[in-house]
Amino acid sequence: MSEQPAHEQTAVTEQNAVTEQKAAAADDDTSLPLFHRTVRPEWIDYNGHMSEAFYVLVFGYATDAMMIETGLHAGYRESTGCSLYTAEAHLRYLREVAAGSHLAVRTRLLGVDAKKARFCHELYVVGAPDDVPEPDAAPVATTELLALHVDQRAGRTAPFPDSVRGRLASLVEPAPAWAGRSIAEVPAVR
Repeated sequence: MSEQPAHEQTAVTEQNAVTEQKAAAADDDTSLPLFHRTVRPEWIDYNGHMSEAFYVLVFGYATDAMMIETGLHAGYRESTGCSLYTAEAHLRYLREVAAGSHLAVRTRLLGVDAKKARFCHELYVVGAPDDVPEPDAAPVATTELLALHVDQRAGRTAPFPDSVRGRLASLVEPAPAWAGRSIAEVPAVR
């Protein structure tokens, strides 16, 4: 039996984690399951906390989990040649995160049309690997994304299938207060 390359093992692990989370949330069809991860020692930078690149990595995995939950899974991508591409992102780093911290990511769909989706992720530190953030917990980071449904074979955007667009639309909720903001201008020094 041959060994799988590390990236394939990671993909299988990610798929298994999403499947478990999906099963746990099967009774709630109006929201996405939380995505969980634990901060690895190699994610810690020279300042002693999680490096900015790994916030993006965790948010990327949470996007993958959302894609699986909404029908944009590997089988869909292989059979249609279509996928979701991030066109724009706005990330806010709000608190430091230490090695070994248990993370939970809440994903919210904010809008969907024929070819694009707007969504956000809120990253929380929780007490144990599968914990849910307390209702009054503040996120340690957030990101808001605009994604396009792309036909990779044609090299252009394409409409979502009705079933996918319907599932995405069923998950749309009001945007949190922080969403829709941009980076403020910094006046030039005179």
